Order: sequence, then C-alpha cells, then structure tokens
Amino acid sequence: MIASDWDDWLVRAVEDADPDGVAVWYLGCNGFVVKGSEGTTIFIDPYLGLGDPPRTVRMIPVPFDPADVIDADAVLATHEHTDHVHGPSQAPILENSGATFYAPDDSLAVARDEEAWTDEWDVSADQFQEVAEGDTVEIGEFTVHVEVAHDPDATHPVSYVIEHDAGTVFHGGDTKPTEEFERVGSEYDVDLGILAFGTVGTIPDKQTREPKRTRWYNDENQAVEAAAALEFDRLLPSHWDMWRGLTADPKALYHHAKSFAYPRRLELVEIGDRVDL
Repeated sequence: MIASDWDDWLVRAVEDADPDGVAVWYLGCNGFVVKGSEGTTIFIDPYLGLGDPPRTVRMIPVPFDPADVIDADAVLATHEHTDHVHGPSQAPILENSGATFYAPDDSLAVARDEEAWTDEWDVSADQFQEVAEGDTVEIGEFTVHVEVAHDPDATHPVSYVIEHDAGTVFHGGDTKPTEEFERVGSEYDVDLGILAFGTVGTIPDKQTREPKRTRWYNDENQAVEAAAALEFDRLLPSHWDMWRGLTADPKALYHHAKSFAYPRRLELVEIGDRVDL
C-alpha cells in the first residue's frame, strides 16, 4: 500500500476538472495526467515509489495513493525502468478504473512476468496492450502516436505524441536527442513537449554501491537540442526534481533556449501543477 503525503486532493482535482480543451498535471518524476474536454483521462509514467535508498532517494512528496484513482482510461509507459513501470504505482489504477496499460514489449514484460500484476492485483491480461514505434491508438477523444525515443539506458524506449482538437502533447520519457526528432518535429505540430532534464551527479552504483558519475537525463544543451528539433511551442522539463544527486534548476534553460527558434517558451512547473492547452 502506498501512502500519500497529500491525501487525495490531487486525484479529486483531476476528477473534478472540466477543461475547455486539454489539461495536463505534473505528478513529479516523469509522471503526468492528461485530461480532455470530454473527460478522457490518460496517465503517463506515474511513479509513487520511494526509489532504492541510499542509491536513489526520492526528493519530492508522494502526491496520491493510486488506489484513490477511479477515473482513468489508459496508463502509458515509455520504457521499462522502475520509475516508469511500477506495479504498486500503476496496477491499482488499472484495478479500480479498468484502464488499459499501453507499453512497449520490455515494459510489458516487467508487468506480466517480473511483477506479475495479474496475480498480485485484480488486473486482467486483456488490460495489457503492446505498442511499438509507428503504432497509432485511439483513446477516447485522443489519438496517440507511438514514436521513437533515444535512451541508451533503456532496452526499448518509446515516446508518445498525444493529439487532440485543442492541441498536441509530446512525452519523450527519458529520451535524449536523436536525428529522428527532425522527422517527428516536421510531422506533428507539438504545442507542449515534455523532456526529462537533470544534472550529472554521483550516486552509488547499482551493483557495487560505489560512488559513480551518473547522467540519466538531458542537460541544458541536450534538452534544447531535442526541443528545437521537435519544434516545441512550449518545453516542459520534467524529472529534475526527483532523485537526490541528480536534481537541477530548470530556470537555467532560459539561457540555453533564448537564441533558438524552438522552443518558443518554457513551461516550468512543480509537482501538482496544472497546464492547459
């Protein structure tokens, strides 16, 4: 059972919201909720765990208990890492809402085999849907395109382009820049783009627990390089708040972005904040 620092106010705020177009809430780490004007609700990479202290130490509140979520149409996973596929964070959402879990093959392997969601929670096998680059799925009022991602630390990462009459959201997971993003940027008109951002820090190695220089997310230059290729109107940096030793100041992106045509502006948010398209 996951205990929230915030009780259920954020979940209820999402449920009660009636956006004119699309509303997006930041859940901290790389988690988001996207809700449309007709009520379709999509969770992306929600993670409510505490990490693996002292290696990975969560620096932000746990914003809700997943068992409190009853209104969800889908949960999207970008790749197989624990802070993106996590049974205690995501299976209760599927259990209580009947939502579908969309994920690439290696992410589904975690849910099906390593964590056995169908055994540990009241989740059925038909709630799992495998996706891959080039796929398009219709989720209520949203059209979701599965696109490329470049994350050398993951075995099969993807990104998502979520289209709605009111605008388009891109979620890159933990991607770094790739030449493929020029094609993606020319193919879609992205109003709000989400990219993982952080610093290079020293954290204990997973096996040896010895201090190790670690880069998991985009630095300032990489974030702007990717956002420029993807032609974001607005860049929303994520993940910078999460892990001790890898946190960063997203305001630094102003200096790196100001001489580029894209992103046109930065959308800086903290855990629990809402952004509208």
